[in-house]
Amino acid sequence: MNKKLVAALSGGAALVLALTGCGGDDNGKKLDDWAKKACDQMQPQVKKITEANASIATMQSEVDSKKVQQTDSAAFQTNVDAYKALAASVDRAGAPPVKDGETNQKNAVKALNDLSVAYANLKKRVDSMDTGDKNKFGDGLKGIASDMLKLSSQSNEALKKLQSGDVGKAMTKQPGCRVPAASTTPGQKA
Repeated sequence: MNKKLVAALSGGAALVLALTGCGGDDNGKKLDDWAKKACDQMQPQVKKITEANASIATMQSEVDSKKVQQTDSAAFQTNVDAYKALAASVDRAGAPPVKDGETNQKNAVKALNDLSVAYANLKKRVDSMDTGDKNKFGDGLKGIASDMLKLSSQSNEALKKLQSGDVGKAMTKQPGCRVPAASTTPGQKA
């Protein structure tokens, strides 16, 4: 029932972690300082998103629709808050000192804020779903998963631009932008 939702969540995590990509030549201390400032602020939020998504993944074999609803709702709220905080972090860091840095930063902030709003909408949807009808509930989860996949692909481009070239290289040097190790990887149920 949650297989597509788990796949969509993986895409969402990849979207945030796209900020950790590799880039081109080092542009010096100014860029490294920017990356440190940005990454130090982002790391706690990325961890929250990863943990929230993992909590949803643990529900993939849960048969109690109410438990699934409660877990998904709480995870979506965590993501609402974390994406909003990520947008604020990228905004506070300022534009990276590279060509088109300001445009890429603004686009990334918008994409992260859009994700926050989208997760708020997903939370409203999951909260309003009827847990008494398992088939209807399962269909609702499939719709949510589908929307999450669309959202992930739409927002990915701005974040890729932010982490491209020298910015990406500077960010990968920072512990705060390194991909956190996953505690467990639950198997997907068909």
